[in-house]
Amino acid sequence: MHASAPPRFAFAALILANLVLAVGPWLVRLAQDVGHIGPVATGFWRLALAVPFLAWLAVRQGRGTPFPGWPLILAVAVAGLLFAADLAAWHEGILRTKLANATLFGNFASFLFAIYGFLLIRSLPRRIQTLALLLAAAGTALLLGRSYELSHVYFTGDLLALFAAFFYALYLIVIDRARRMMAPFPVLAIATAAGALPLLLFALAIGESVVPTDWTPVILLLLSSQLVGQGLLVYAMAYFPPLLVGLCFLIQPIVSALIGWAAYGERLTLGDGIGALLICAALVLIRLPERKLATAAPAAH
Repeated sequence: MHASAPPRFAFAALILANLVLAVGPWLVRLAQDVGHIGPVATGFWRLALAVPFLAWLAVRQGRGTPFPGWPLILAVAVAGLLFAADLAAWHEGILRTKLANATLFGNFASFLFAIYGFLLIRSLPRRIQTLALLLAAAGTALLLGRSYELSHVYFTGDLLALFAAFFYALYLIVIDRARRMMAPFPVLAIATAAGALPLLLFALAIGESVVPTDWTPVILLLLSSQLVGQGLLVYAMAYFPPLLVGLCFLIQPIVSALIGWAAYGERLTLGDGIGALLICAALVLIRLPERKLATAAPAAH
């Protein structure tokens, strides 16, 4: 269950996680352009290089805590396989469609995870929650509507991004449940280790180049997306309901638009600004009730 009184910096951690994760798609493209490595192989290195660090942190954090049981460990390992499937589909999709398309379809996970939250509490959204969801949807459409393009040329990439959103939502659901009983680093270490080998085998099976000629984008992806981004996300998820977590994912399209402007000279419009403001308004609306509602018992620290 989610904590009734989140730690002081938990929400800041959730925001920072999404800011950092938003850089991932750009780094995946750089890994191919600069490092000459396939997208699935990039996902493999992102996970494999993180395992030693996460394992060390997991051992330190897990000292003195009771063994969670093999069924829970197995469930987290399955979550790692789902995450691997998400990365494979997402990274391939990024290279087969426009960045805006991949961001739009990939962020369907935000709404899928929010729906899971309502199924979990067996309740329909309240008025303020409905308004926040509508503002978030409108903001996302405005933010990406200028650069989004529906075309048969991008169909494969768009479909892969949709699959990625589905797998990522399933991954988040398992992690959300596991974090009620386990500390963040053991959860992330198990999921990361479970997902690494399948990505390597898949990359080899489809004939990708596995060893990069330039490790810089891969190392940056490891540090930003896996260690910092996923680390902060898995930590913060225990303290907030899925609706809030899901809506916070929509920070990523805002950052994606800014990266497009800074790295590729993509022009920002008034619609982009209004879309970003609507997403921020949705986060403010959905955050206000959370300060008043005590929904659950303390999470594992």
